[in-house]
Amino acid sequence: MAKRPNKISVVVCALNEGRNLRRTVESYRDTLPAKSEITVIDDGSEDGSTNFLKKLNGAVRVIRTQHIGVARARNLGATRSSGDVIVFSDAHVEAGPGWWKPMLDVLANPRAGGVAPTIADMTDTECKGWGLELKGPNPSESWLKKPGDAPFRAPLLPWCSTAMRRDTFEATGGFDNGMLRWGSIDNEMSVRLWLLGYECWVVPEVEFRHVFREERPYDMEWSWAIHNKLRISFVHFDTPRIARVVGALRRHKDFPAAAALLAEGDVSSRRKEIAARRVHDAEWYFERFGPSW
Repeated sequence: MAKRPNKISVVVCALNEGRNLRRTVESYRDTLPAKSEITVIDDGSEDGSTNFLKKLNGAVRVIRTQHIGVARARNLGATRSSGDVIVFSDAHVEAGPGWWKPMLDVLANPRAGGVAPTIADMTDTECKGWGLELKGPNPSESWLKKPGDAPFRAPLLPWCSTAMRRDTFEATGGFDNGMLRWGSIDNEMSVRLWLLGYECWVVPEVEFRHVFREERPYDMEWSWAIHNKLRISFVHFDTPRIARVVGALRRHKDFPAAAALLAEGDVSSRRKEIAARRVHDAEWYFERFGPSW
């Protein structure tokens, strides 16, 4: 069994989540062990969805920001919390009873960089995914099928409810602050963990429910999403794969704006920083997990 942590810190990133946020917070409050903490990063909500937290008498910390995006919000929440295990969570999930015990058993492995549960659709709980994998040079991702009941390593994790030790968060620098607002942020962290010598694990016996929606309750620029896909590629991939990613994305009408955003950032220095620290390269990653593009 894993040694029980001194404290689990749950970091919930929210933006106009409506009733979803309350369900998320209450599910954590009902299932976390004693001495745990919950921090909500309200990244500019205008729908009053965090008002109920005022009635909790400080039991849930709220940090208000203005559209800093998922990566920066998660990093802020982690640095402002104190648990030796951090659970990064979306604001539209529901945790099941006893979820943290099996996840922490796996997280006790020093090579485990992140540990995620089974993710079930909130409205169709028979629709489930067990980690993800990259598919083609877009680069998009697809859900994996369940390989068995035992915990297993996965190419990518869904960071909508994923646990990480604080020492790993600090050693890796957390989420990439160069990733804009929304899109591919989970994929970047997962790939980087593998390249830095960590492993990404899924625990099938633990199940979280997640709201999958066709429309988001906030504005979204496609140039941000394309930029983030480009940034993953330029930071982590080899030259031939970068060329394939550019070729796949440049057909999008927002590609020029995304490329301009990339040029304004620190992608060159970031690539050098990661290359100096990694123990595996992109070729190793794709040979292990595919696909072979």
